[in-house]
Amino acid sequence: MGLIAIGDIHGCPLTLDALLRELDPTPEDHLVFIGDYIDRGPDSKGVIDRLILLKEEFHCTFLRGNHEELMLNFLDHGDYDLWAGNGGILTQQSYGTFGEASTIPEDHVEFVRATIFYLDVDDFFFVHAGLLPDRTVAQGIADGNQQIFLWERGHLQAEKLAWEKTVVCGHTPVSVPLDTEKLINIDTGCCFYTHPHLGTLTAVRLPEREFISIPFIG
Repeated sequence: MGLIAIGDIHGCPLTLDALLRELDPTPEDHLVFIGDYIDRGPDSKGVIDRLILLKEEFHCTFLRGNHEELMLNFLDHGDYDLWAGNGGILTQQSYGTFGEASTIPEDHVEFVRATIFYLDVDDFFFVHAGLLPDRTVAQGIADGNQQIFLWERGHLQAEKLAWEKTVVCGHTPVSVPLDTEKLINIDTGCCFYTHPHLGTLTAVRLPEREFISIPFIG
């Protein structure tokens, strides 16, 4: 079984479609989506529609990103301003609503609620944002700090990583995929297509570490 990790989609379904055509996955592949399916891009609803269909055809794991967490905080607790200020207004526009949860389809809400915080396999640990650089992966799992899984960035500046396996993450946009012994970052800023060094959606085949990137299609 091949592992294919796919970076932050952020409301860009046409780019996702193009990337999937390039990847041409088989039913034997395991697709691991790194989170941040919504916000910032033009059609978050379209992304969730595609992912719901995709999981009927392929073995998929959907990780939770900080943007899914912001959406759930709005749905569950009415925390609107933080979500809206981080691209949530565009997500609401894709559902034809402003500041209301009632027009978001229940199957979309269920999809977001079903996302998980990490995936741990023999040689790789998949998480949206990252882990503390001075703690092992096993310690990070034991700590169970969801805020670390969703928001951490300290590993990107760390001189040394205590991890016993390679961590595959997104969350922090980079101009080209980051590929080191213990860290792979596949967020290449698809939704930031006006930025001169961003604007692609990236996937990586593992364990080969073959990177595939598709420019934003809008």
